[in-house]
Formats: sequence, C-alpha cells, structure tokens
Amino acid sequence: MKKFTLINATTVEEAVSALREGKAAVIAGGTDLLGELKGFISPASPDVLVNIKTIPAMDYIKEEAGMLKIGALARLTNIYKSSTVQAKYAALAEAAHKVATPQLRNMGTIGGNICQKVRCWYYRAEYNAFDCLRKNPAGTCQALIGDNRYQSIFGALNGCIAVNPSDAAPALVALDAKIVTTKNTAGYDAEDFFTFTGAGSEKTTVLADDEIVTEIQVPSPAAGTKSAFVKFAIRKSFDFAIASCAATITGTSARICLNGVYNIPYRATDAEEVIAGKIINEANAEAAGEAAVADASPQAYNGYKVQIAKTMVKRAILACA
Repeated sequence: MKKFTLINATTVEEAVSALREGKAAVIAGGTDLLGELKGFISPASPDVLVNIKTIPAMDYIKEEAGMLKIGALARLTNIYKSSTVQAKYAALAEAAHKVATPQLRNMGTIGGNICQKVRCWYYRAEYNAFDCLRKNPAGTCQALIGDNRYQSIFGALNGCIAVNPSDAAPALVALDAKIVTTKNTAGYDAEDFFTFTGAGSEKTTVLADDEIVTEIQVPSPAAGTKSAFVKFAIRKSFDFAIASCAATITGTSARICLNGVYNIPYRATDAEEVIAGKIINEANAEAAGEAAVADASPQAYNGYKVQIAKTMVKRAILACA
C-alpha cells in the first residue's frame, strides 16, 4: 500500500481544512477505501487520509423537527436495528440490513455507503490495469466493449456504464431524503446527489474535494405510507446488487427507485405513474414493473437484468400492500 499521512480530525471544520491540503480523502469505516488503496486501483491515490471517526456525536439516529435525522457516521447495523427506522422508514431499514456481511455492516457507515466508488471490474482492477474512462480523461469505458454482464441496462452516462453500488441510495431517493453536507446545509435532494460528471472523474456524487456529508434527513411519512426495499444478488447473503428497488407508496402518490441498473440510482417515474392511486395487487404491480423497464437498452451480455429489474419493482410494490 502507498504510504499516507493519517489525520484524526476532532471537528468537521478540522476535517474540511485537512482535505484542502494536497491529495486527501475521507475515511470512516474504511470498508471501501482500504480495499482500493491495497489494490493500487487509482492513479490519484491520496497522500493524506482524514479520519472522521474521531469526530464525536456524528453517529446519531433520532427524530426531530418532523423528520428522521441520521448522522453520517451512523453504522448500518444500528440503522437497521433502530425501532424507529423499522417502524416508519422500512425501506431504509431493510436496505441497511442488506448491505454486505454483518462484520461490514458493523463497520460501514451510512455516509460511506452512499459515497462509495463503483464496483466495475475494469475500474477496480489492481494496479490500474485498464485504461478506464473514470481514471483517464482520454480513456475508454472498457465495459462497453468487454464484459458488461453486470453493467447498466439504461445506457451510458457521460460515456460510462458502471452502475451505482449503494443499497442505501435507492431507499433514500424513494423516501425523498436530503443529504446535508458542509457546503450545503439545506441538503441535496437524494435524487440529485448522485452523478458522474465525465471522463477523468472517479466520483459517484456531487461532493467537492473538500466537502463532507454530515447528516441524512428523511421527512416523516404521511399516515398510511408504506415503504419497502428488495434486492437480487448472486450471493444473496452479502453481494452487491444485480438489481435492487425501493418503493414508497402513500395515497395517490408513489416514489420508486431502482439501483444496480444505471450509473446513478434510477427513478422509475413511469412505474410511479402506473401504480399511483391504484390498488396494490399482482396485475398492477406487474404493469408498473413493465413500465419501469420500457426504456431499457441493455448491453451485449446483460439483457437478463431487464427481467430482474422488472421483478424487483413488482416485488417492492407488493411489499407495500
């Protein structure tokens, strides 16, 4: 592993200041970053790691001012075990529970889960083995011309077909959450937080180099609201999703978000229109699933994911009955 300087920040302000000094990266649970560093995956490997686990009181889970507030350092295990989250924000509880293994959930944080890098094997190849578009402005999306069995079924975003790997992300989009940061104290809409800006950028979010997630805010659901999260993975006990879906349904409205199928969490607005205000039954859920993948354009080797994505939408909706 490349040598680095470790800074144990004790305040958010100290962490932000440290990030402005040369090539630096935030580390919390470290479940994503440490593997990347060990594999010499990125040519832009940081010289400084800013440890934010040493900042006190950033791991809370509480209801306040008509919303659920979760500190960025809240562990995924604790989010799942929260009786409040399970009772009122079921999609988020189940998404947290579906991340990786118990050991990783005990270490991993909600902030880290939504900020993790893509898992595309061309990007993750050790010693930067491939000329990946994300790491080289003049590079190529190797998955477009290579093995793309796990990649996007909704085309490329700025030339890349790697998919967003976060389990928490679609739940937060479906629950209409906001992501509060050091630069945006009002919070980014979760739907707008995820991005890929183009060649040469390894980022999966809108965060600036010196910007840190501090809190997740989820509005308290209206009476009668149901939410659910479902996931399909090859090794279902701990793997990344082939496709996942979160749904929130209340009265005459619905929010449905797929993940593992596009570069960013994929808001299935056509499916929302089909199911909104309808009785939740097999036929209506099936129709919504069909609508969700109507615009799919799979790659050479991942057409099978279209049916899985359709089924995930159907199951998420039925789970809200």
